[in-house]
Amino acid sequence: MPLKLSQNGCSVWVTSSTELVLTPTRIALGKFDGVHLGHQQVIKPIFRPNTNVVGGTVPGAMSEHPSAQEINSPLLDSNLASSTSERVYSTVVTFNPHPQEFFSGKPRAWLTPLDEKVQMLRSLGVEQLVLLPFDKELSSLPPDEFVEKILVQQLKCQQISVGQDFQFGRKRSGTAFDLQALAEPFGIPVTIVPLQTCMGESCIATGERISTSLIRQHLESGNIELANKLLGRRYTLIGSVVKGNQLGRTIGFPTANIQIPKQKFLPRFGVYAVRVKGLAEATDNTAFDCLGVMNIGVRPTVEGIYTTVEVHLFDWSGDLYCKQMVVELEKFLRPEQKFPSLEALKTQIKQDCEVAKAFFSTEC
Repeated sequence: MPLKLSQNGCSVWVTSSTELVLTPTRIALGKFDGVHLGHQQVIKPIFRPNTNVVGGTVPGAMSEHPSAQEINSPLLDSNLASSTSERVYSTVVTFNPHPQEFFSGKPRAWLTPLDEKVQMLRSLGVEQLVLLPFDKELSSLPPDEFVEKILVQQLKCQQISVGQDFQFGRKRSGTAFDLQALAEPFGIPVTIVPLQTCMGESCIATGERISTSLIRQHLESGNIELANKLLGRRYTLIGSVVKGNQLGRTIGFPTANIQIPKQKFLPRFGVYAVRVKGLAEATDNTAFDCLGVMNIGVRPTVEGIYTTVEVHLFDWSGDLYCKQMVVELEKFLRPEQKFPSLEALKTQIKQDCEVAKAFFSTEC
């Protein structure tokens, strides 16, 4: 796959072919959907060539979770092995398709589809993303063969980081501690990162581990603030503005209809207070950063059938068609509902805008 270039010149090399992997590697191994605070702790050790591993855990593991900004990586050109001038590539290794998708045969919605995941990994300083093709052959490899054939021979890894609950190999028979033991004869240290837990109101139960499934649960119930805390950032929807039926214009609330990737996980249907950013392109200087309200749903008031994502921007006028927009979800305002008339819908949207503005006024 092509190089994903960042604005500051750094990049992430993305490949699904082990023949094209940049080697040698220092790898974080897992699924990493969401790249949440727990995932970030697993990724962090691959930036530290001299990580000391004691009893399979990271010494002095933090009890508080750093934000993505707090664990931003060193510069790529300083990522060198300590004992040699040979460059070692900080690499995230995951699976495509997701093992659950492979075994169930059902498509999976992602918190971070590929392009979004690449952006997140780039922001952390990861140099390479390897998407191991998860097929019958890979799924049938016993743990020892996975280590020798994939990690040693193909990826030429010099260091591995995994979460404490990591499982691998045929029928998920290998544990993180098995990986540590199997890698030892090859001189590969394995950092086993303790499970990251959330405390207080961010959790359904105090001490519950931070996980993709917990974040999805929060998003499904509309608990955006809690999901954002576990992610370490705002949950985002990214897409291009396409032409809709322009109903919003007729009631005084024009909206941008955003086409979201089909594989993106959508939160609870309803209305949200959002921050919206537009990215300037080479042929267009239209960059903006606005507040607004967003509706996700089927628009039952007008007998809608298909799911749409529509955003009304405060204090904005201009043509947004074909523009790329990044929508950051801040607060769930209300569930989607059917109104008896367009006038009633208009009244409710006005109230939604007032509630959102009041919310932002206390946040700023």
